[in-house]
Amino acid sequence: MRGQKLIARAIHAAQYAALRGSFSLLHSFDVNQNMRTAAGVGSLFFRLSPRHRERTRSNIARSFPQMSLEEADALAERSIQSMFQLFMVESMATPRLIGPSTWSRHVELGDISQASEVALADKPVIFVTGHCGNWEALGFTMSVIGFPMTALARPLDNPWLDEWIVRTREARGLKVLTKWGATSEVQRIIEARGRVAFIADQNAGDDGLFVPFFGRLASSYKSIGLLAMRYEVPIVVGLAQRLCGQFRYRVSCVDVIKPQDWVDQADPLFYITARYNRGIETAVRQAPEQYLWIHRRWKSRPPWERKGEPLPARFRHRLETLPWMTQADVNACCIPVKTPPS
Repeated sequence: MRGQKLIARAIHAAQYAALRGSFSLLHSFDVNQNMRTAAGVGSLFFRLSPRHRERTRSNIARSFPQMSLEEADALAERSIQSMFQLFMVESMATPRLIGPSTWSRHVELGDISQASEVALADKPVIFVTGHCGNWEALGFTMSVIGFPMTALARPLDNPWLDEWIVRTREARGLKVLTKWGATSEVQRIIEARGRVAFIADQNAGDDGLFVPFFGRLASSYKSIGLLAMRYEVPIVVGLAQRLCGQFRYRVSCVDVIKPQDWVDQADPLFYITARYNRGIETAVRQAPEQYLWIHRRWKSRPPWERKGEPLPARFRHRLETLPWMTQADVNACCIPVKTPPS
């Protein structure tokens, strides 16, 4: 057992040293040159990894059924390029370049009036976004312009890398909480009138709450809606959209969900979860090439699909109560989903 721990520690140290060295070399060049380099690496990965290429293309084709195969293929490649730009360049450049005196060089503010009104009210706020654009820039920008917040993030398996990345993120005032065991800390922040940020479009497993997302039911975590309901906290859906493929972004507010919006709903938790997913979908439609279509958003399926049964009448009624859903939208959610390759 001790020998295994020593081996794991050595592997973690080697990974840490290699990654730190690679990032140091890469970030000695101009950031926009690095963005172009990362896009090129993404294109190479797109061509050399048929499994990931097919999953990305399949998710796009199902979300945009009117799109031609050629258009879906081009969008899939741009999405992979965006992923490499984010992880190779933006993950490290964002905390270095977006600070109190420098943020305006790289970020322009879109319509954030609704978000500002809520954030200035001296009450707790929940911010959510999806895997679209540069979500790191969204949190950093809000923090440096006067709205400090705490972001939940999945801890890395390598503790050396995890500590380094968390330390880098927190250098500009963005506090980071790991997801494991963070419930009590999140509640404490909300009770202290703080601001909490979530990346809210992860697949929540078979036991999640299934709501519409791009015309198909997707499993979502219940925790955001439950927090909002318990503490009567507004939810702000935001986006930091990359501009022209460069290290420049437009931060905007897509939707604000207030307690009065759900108080009269028959199923408030379902309404809240469906609405913030709708907000994320709206953000993705503004910059579909910047969404991580590679991730398995629709992997988990509702129990009736797993059993090969039709959509239950009671669930269909829940969908019909959502104000923005048309009959065609409801019918689309009745179609079983075959998940793309792993």
